[in-house]
Amino acid sequence: MPFIIAIDGPAASGKGTIARALARHFGFHHLDTGLLYRATGALGGDAVAAARGLSPADLQGEGLRSAEAGQAASRIAAIPEVRAALVEFQHRFAAQEPGAVLDGRDIGTVICPDAAVKLYVVASDEVRAERRAAELGADPAEMLAQLRERDLRDSQRATAPLRPADDAVVLDTSRLSIDEAVARAIAEVARVRGG
Repeated sequence: MPFIIAIDGPAASGKGTIARALARHFGFHHLDTGLLYRATGALGGDAVAAARGLSPADLQGEGLRSAEAGQAASRIAAIPEVRAALVEFQHRFAAQEPGAVLDGRDIGTVICPDAAVKLYVVASDEVRAERRAAELGADPAEMLAQLRERDLRDSQRATAPLRPADDAVVLDTSRLSIDEAVARAIAEVARVRGG
């Protein structure tokens, strides 16, 4: 049975960086599930049809990391039929041996509720805005407003709202370097795996 690590949290909290590092460290597969929604939104047209026809190649599209793609992803992620169409994709991915790291907003609560390790990565709004602004070359105040709008939408949606799983370990990266955050995540996975 594959070892599954579920990493959830709001945008720019550091969950993707941690997920990629864990996958490399443990030799697991990695899926940024937000790319599924970003790619579906980028395909345009009927979002449900786009989600049903999504292929791994679509996850390599240009511009999927832009703020606009993130906003589009958040809007279509609120459509239950889109979410349902992408759940099977994620389940197949998580079933790969020897293990998989999936990061998103509902991995530990909806997609992989039986994951061996569940991390909920957070950081203060201001730190997240600074990180995202630096990444995109944008205005931090504008990023702060966009992140707060998205957090509100993601946490209040009826289907799979953004929230930590009851058994998730919360990792606040606000005052941690990347190396410190990754080390704490590796230690948690090693603790559960037994070494």
